[in-house]
Amino acid sequence: MEIQNLETTKKPVVLPGNSAENQSFNTAKIEEWLVSYLADLLEMDKDEVDVTVPFERYGLDSASALGLIGDLEEWLGYNLDPTLLYNYPTIERLGKYLSTTLNT
Repeated sequence: MEIQNLETTKKPVVLPGNSAENQSFNTAKIEEWLVSYLADLLEMDKDEVDVTVPFERYGLDSASALGLIGDLEEWLGYNLDPTLLYNYPTIERLGKYLSTTLNT
């Protein structure tokens, strides 16, 4: 059995209107989703979410971080490593990483 050392792997999920393979996720689109998600979760305005502030400063505990990753997986159509928020601790860094990784 081969062990993959990837933080993201494709999973067979079809997003509404597009297959995951045909979906393009740029940094701005991913950041926008993350900002909206955090704003909704924390009941604040989107303007108050700073993409350069670490997730932990928004008070995300491990359970809410896993929830975010799970919802992000569903939106993107990819399996994601549950530790992504620790490896890429801001919206800006996570968005750049995911757009680069998912569009290669």
